[in-house]
Amino acid sequence: MSIVEVEGRLICESDEEVEAVLRHLPRHIELTRAEPGCFRFDVEQAADPYVWTVFEKFVSRAAFERQQARVGASGWGRATAGIKRDYVISYGDR
Repeated sequence: MSIVEVEGRLICESDEEVEAVLRHLPRHIELTRAEPGCFRFDVEQAADPYVWTVFEKFVSRAAFERQQARVGASGWGRATAGIKRDYVISYGDR
């Protein structure tokens, strides 16, 4: 089975975007970590308060795609839709 890893940054461009991340991130982390197939999900604010580092690891492409579908329809997805993401997604064997 192929694992999926996502590594990168969430990059805000305004105080309003930072506020949206701070408001919605705790629930987003809670829901994602509870999903079947999620090995790891870390989002941490960097030294630059407008940037968050992101690392995600899922057991399979199917688990990752389920998470992506849920996120797109979530409060997090709606509130952060316009925020820049600089991610690398890799697929590999366990």
